[in-house]
Amino acid sequence: MKVSALSVACESFCDPEMGLTPKIAHLEYNCYMSKVRVAAFSVSIDGFGAGPRQDLPNPLGVRGLELHSWFQQTEVFKKMHGQSGGTKGIDNDVAAQSFENVGAWILGRNMFGPVRGAWTTKEDSWRGWWGDNPPYHTPVFVLTHHARSPLAMEGGTTFHFVTDGLESALQQAKQAAKDQDVRIGGGPSVIRQYLVAGQIDEMHLAVSPVLLGEGEQLFSGINLPQLGFAPFRTVPGENATHVFIEKR
Repeated sequence: MKVSALSVACESFCDPEMGLTPKIAHLEYNCYMSKVRVAAFSVSIDGFGAGPRQDLPNPLGVRGLELHSWFQQTEVFKKMHGQSGGTKGIDNDVAAQSFENVGAWILGRNMFGPVRGAWTTKEDSWRGWWGDNPPYHTPVFVLTHHARSPLAMEGGTTFHFVTDGLESALQQAKQAAKDQDVRIGGGPSVIRQYLVAGQIDEMHLAVSPVLLGEGEQLFSGINLPQLGFAPFRTVPGENATHVFIEKR
């Protein structure tokens, strides 16, 4: 996060021990500093963020959907897919919060689809896993080695295919998000790369009661305390434990 003179001033005004006086209460909105964050990212007890052997029948790898069972049961998930019902409670609340104040997303190519290699005419017809109205409703920057024209969808989602690396994707996402947050949606490899680059401010991990045994490890080879991260909140949900980690 870039610290400006305004943000330093806001930090003083927003000191929780000082509180906000009536004269400066109108500055409360400006005191929020946008973040780059991982939110509601499901991980197994044994540390896997995706299953192995991703393909069309297994968009998150073999058994990968088991990681997201907590989310699929919620009212938030049902509404996203045009369905009624779903559970309310802690899992639903944190799922809803994960979408708040998000102005742009970054995804790895595997999160967009199973297509590999250069885009061809046939592969250009692939429009993501989510149908015509994806759940993002913001600009989404997809990391890839192969150029493709932006893909506008219903509901405000536009996929932009970024071929010049992580830093470029983040710069474009921040510009698109304006004062809102940039959410790193995954997969695990993308999250690891942004962690190592020192670009992630906060993570919310949904630890699912699942043992995958194989797949893609989320934190393989990464020393989170050395990078400055520490947990600051743990919330037991109905079907997952929600662990919040921030860089200090």
